[in-house]
Amino acid sequence: MSGELVDHRERSLTGARVELAPLRLLHVPALAAVGLDARVWRYMTREVHDEEQLAVYVQEAIQWRDEGTALPFATVDRDSGKVIGTTRFADVSMAHLRAEIGWTWLAPDYWRTGRNLEAKLLMLTFGFEELGLRRIEFKTDAENERSRTAILGLGASFEGIFRKHMVRPDGGVRNTAYYSITDNEWPRVQEALTARIRP
Repeated sequence: MSGELVDHRERSLTGARVELAPLRLLHVPALAAVGLDARVWRYMTREVHDEEQLAVYVQEAIQWRDEGTALPFATVDRDSGKVIGTTRFADVSMAHLRAEIGWTWLAPDYWRTGRNLEAKLLMLTFGFEELGLRRIEFKTDAENERSRTAILGLGASFEGIFRKHMVRPDGGVRNTAYYSITDNEWPRVQEALTARIRP
């Protein structure tokens, strides 16, 4: 496991509206209370219908953290103290100074509230300024227009479509849209995101 990731396994990232806390199995009941809505999982590459399946999802994320390829977080709304979703760095390669931000979902009640935007700013800041990454990438189902619009809203550049990239839970084909932000773009992106979040 990379030394850089070892140093940050227990790291929380805190903003004005959200805190990203290290994901743990103890978060599963709270996540199940807000995250079993079918809209959350519509474009995911797995189906989660109950708390037991959600526990498997969380345990997998923790295993990836233990293997040094991911840093998963529970997203906590600071106003209420409620766990409202989850997100993670994954496919981390410190040898090549890149990582993906993904596996992100929020309870639908928190869509378009600015929580996800602030969480992404926290993660991008951590990735570029503390981990020293040169590239952070995002991917989503090419049919997921809401997600694609949100990623572009972060300031990421569209890189293309990976055709027949993944298999959907129903056996169908998923084409995947790829985006990225690089370290030389980060100052501009940071300034724009900060301006959007500022009250």
